[in-house]
Amino acid sequence: MKTLHVSIEKQLVELREDSQVLLTLPVSTSKFGLGTEEGSNRTPLGTFRICEKYGCRAPSGTVFRGRVPIGQWSPGKKLGEDLVLTRIFRLEGCEPKNANTYQRYIYFHGTDQEHLIGSPASHGCIRLRNDDMITLFDLTPVGVRVDINLT
Repeated sequence: MKTLHVSIEKQLVELREDSQVLLTLPVSTSKFGLGTEEGSNRTPLGTFRICEKYGCRAPSGTVFRGRVPIGQWSPGKKLGEDLVLTRIFRLEGCEPKNANTYQRYIYFHGTDQEHLIGSPASHGCIRLRNDDMITLFDLTPVGVRVDINLT
Protein backbone atom coordinates (compact mmCIF):
# COMPACT_ATOMS: atom_id res chain seq x y z
CA MET A 1 0.00 0.00 0.00
CA LYS A 2 1.46 3.37 -1.05
CA THR A 3 1.39 6.49 1.13
CA LEU A 4 2.86 9.99 0.97
CA HIS A 5 4.51 11.57 4.01
CA VAL A 6 5.25 15.31 4.06
CA SER A 7 7.64 16.70 6.66
CA ILE A 8 7.14 20.42 7.29
CA GLU A 9 10.42 20.61 9.21
CA LYS A 10 12.48 18.94 6.49
CA GLN A 11 10.44 20.28 3.52
CA LEU A 12 10.40 16.79 2.02
CA VAL A 13 7.83 14.32 0.73
CA GLU A 14 8.42 10.58 0.84
CA LEU A 15 6.56 8.09 -1.28
CA ARG A 16 6.39 4.87 0.71
CA GLU A 17 5.14 1.40 -0.06
CA ASP A 18 4.44 -0.36 3.21
CA SER A 19 7.55 0.56 5.27
CA GLN A 20 9.92 1.03 2.32
CA VAL A 21 10.77 4.55 1.08
CA LEU A 22 10.54 4.50 -2.72
CA LEU A 23 11.24 8.18 -3.40
CA THR A 24 12.16 11.31 -1.45
CA LEU A 25 11.64 14.75 -3.03
CA PRO A 26 12.03 18.33 -1.79
CA VAL A 27 8.86 20.39 -1.44
CA SER A 28 7.74 23.86 -0.47
CA THR A 29 4.91 24.32 2.03
CA SER A 30 3.20 27.56 3.05
CA LYS A 31 5.19 30.68 3.81
CA PHE A 32 2.23 31.68 6.03
CA GLY A 33 2.66 28.72 8.35
CA LEU A 34 0.28 25.96 9.33
CA GLY A 35 -3.47 26.00 9.70
CA THR A 36 -6.88 25.12 8.35
CA GLU A 37 -8.66 28.48 8.35
CA GLU A 38 -10.42 29.38 5.11
CA GLY A 39 -8.45 32.08 3.27
CA SER A 40 -5.37 31.70 5.50
CA ASN A 41 -3.05 30.37 2.77
CA ARG A 42 -1.64 27.99 5.39
CA THR A 43 -0.72 24.33 4.95
CA PRO A 44 -2.97 21.99 6.93
CA LEU A 45 -1.65 19.14 9.09
CA GLY A 46 -3.01 15.63 9.50
CA THR A 47 -4.23 12.80 7.32
CA PHE A 48 -5.62 13.34 3.81
CA ARG A 49 -6.20 11.37 0.66
CA ILE A 50 -5.60 12.19 -2.97
CA CYS A 51 -9.14 12.44 -4.29
CA GLU A 52 -8.45 13.82 -7.79
CA LYS A 53 -5.54 14.01 -10.24
CA TYR A 54 -5.22 16.49 -13.11
CA GLY A 55 -2.75 16.96 -15.95
CA CYS A 56 -2.04 13.44 -17.14
CA ARG A 57 0.16 13.74 -20.25
CA ALA A 58 0.11 17.57 -20.18
CA PRO A 59 3.48 19.09 -21.14
CA SER A 60 5.68 20.16 -18.24
CA GLY A 61 4.95 23.80 -17.46
CA THR A 62 1.27 23.63 -18.38
CA VAL A 63 -0.52 26.39 -16.45
CA PHE A 64 -3.74 25.36 -14.71
CA ARG A 65 -6.49 27.65 -13.47
CA GLY A 66 -9.46 25.97 -11.83
CA ARG A 67 -7.76 22.66 -12.72
CA VAL A 68 -8.14 23.45 -16.43
CA PRO A 69 -5.07 23.94 -18.66
CA ILE A 70 -4.95 27.55 -19.88
CA GLY A 71 -1.45 27.99 -21.26
CA GLN A 72 2.21 27.20 -21.08
CA TRP A 73 4.93 28.58 -18.78
CA SER A 74 8.60 28.42 -19.67
CA PRO A 75 11.61 28.94 -17.37
CA GLY A 76 12.50 32.59 -17.00
CA LYS A 77 8.96 33.74 -17.76
CA LYS A 78 7.68 35.81 -14.84
CA LEU A 79 3.95 36.21 -14.48
CA GLY A 80 3.76 37.60 -10.92
CA GLU A 81 1.32 34.93 -9.73
CA ASP A 82 1.37 31.77 -7.65
CA LEU A 83 1.11 29.48 -10.66
CA VAL A 84 -0.22 25.93 -10.53
CA LEU A 85 1.81 24.01 -13.10
CA THR A 86 2.31 20.64 -14.76
CA ARG A 87 0.25 18.22 -12.59
CA ILE A 88 -2.18 18.43 -9.65
CA PHE A 89 -3.13 16.15 -6.77
CA ARG A 90 -6.24 17.52 -5.06
CA LEU A 91 -6.48 16.63 -1.38
CA GLU A 92 -9.43 15.98 0.87
CA GLY A 93 -9.08 15.95 4.64
CA CYS A 94 -9.78 12.73 6.55
CA GLU A 95 -10.14 14.30 10.00
CA PRO A 96 -12.58 16.83 11.48
CA LYS A 97 -9.73 19.33 11.95
CA ASN A 98 -8.88 19.34 8.21
CA ALA A 99 -12.27 18.50 6.71
CA ASN A 100 -12.32 21.79 4.75
CA THR A 101 -9.17 20.96 2.77
CA TYR A 102 -11.05 20.08 -0.41
CA GLN A 103 -12.98 23.39 -0.34
CA ARG A 104 -9.70 25.26 0.31
CA TYR A 105 -8.21 23.83 -2.91
CA ILE A 106 -5.11 22.43 -1.24
CA TYR A 107 -3.00 20.66 -3.88
CA PHE A 108 0.32 19.11 -4.63
CA HIS A 109 1.47 20.85 -7.84
CA GLY A 110 4.39 22.02 -9.93
CA THR A 111 5.58 25.63 -9.72
CA ASP A 112 7.25 28.44 -11.63
CA GLN A 113 9.27 29.16 -8.46
CA GLU A 114 11.44 26.06 -8.46
CA HIS A 115 14.32 27.98 -6.89
CA LEU A 116 12.25 28.22 -3.66
CA ILE A 117 11.67 24.47 -3.35
CA GLY A 118 13.07 23.25 -0.04
CA SER A 119 11.83 26.24 1.94
CA PRO A 120 8.35 27.45 2.93
CA ALA A 121 7.13 29.61 0.03
CA SER A 122 3.67 28.45 -1.08
CA HIS A 123 0.19 29.80 -0.46
CA GLY A 124 -0.89 26.63 1.39
CA CYS A 125 -0.26 23.95 -1.22
CA ILE A 126 2.61 21.49 -1.45
CA ARG A 127 4.80 22.63 -4.34
CA LEU A 128 7.32 20.48 -6.17
CA ARG A 129 9.72 20.99 -9.04
CA ASN A 130 7.88 20.26 -12.27
CA ASP A 131 9.91 17.16 -13.21
CA ASP A 132 9.51 15.83 -9.66
CA MET A 133 5.75 16.41 -9.81
CA ILE A 134 5.53 14.40 -13.03
CA THR A 135 7.49 11.53 -11.45
CA LEU A 136 5.34 11.54 -8.31
CA PHE A 137 2.13 11.80 -10.36
CA ASP A 138 3.04 8.75 -12.42
CA LEU A 139 3.79 6.67 -9.29
CA THR A 140 0.82 7.73 -7.15
CA PRO A 141 -2.79 6.67 -7.77
CA VAL A 142 -5.98 8.38 -6.63
CA GLY A 143 -6.92 7.24 -3.13
CA VAL A 144 -3.41 7.28 -1.67
CA ARG A 145 -3.21 8.43 1.95
CA VAL A 146 -1.19 11.58 2.60
CA ASP A 147 0.21 12.46 6.02
CA ILE A 148 1.38 16.05 6.54
CA ASN A 149 3.27 16.35 9.83
CA LEU A 150 5.73 18.66 11.54
CA THR A 151 8.56 16.08 11.46
